[in-house]
Amino acid sequence: MAIAHPRPTEPTVSVHREPVDGTCRRCSAAELQAYPVLTEGGWFDVVKCANCLHDVSRTPGPLLGPIELLADRI
Repeated sequence: MAIAHPRPTEPTVSVHREPVDGTCRRCSAAELQAYPVLTEGGWFDVVKCANCLHDVSRTPGPLLGPIELLADRI
């Protein structure tokens, strides 16, 4: 019997972060990254400084984050 969702082999969970051009307004580092985050207010697509974690931008993301419903494809 095949397992639909096998146990992950990675020791930790991580999300892919896209590099973004620009500099941080707080620390002037040129280490901006874009990725989704889950907060108490729901999912957001953010651009953060990898050096000081300052939010450069934050926009509401998909209601269920990375979960894609079949009904959304129709």
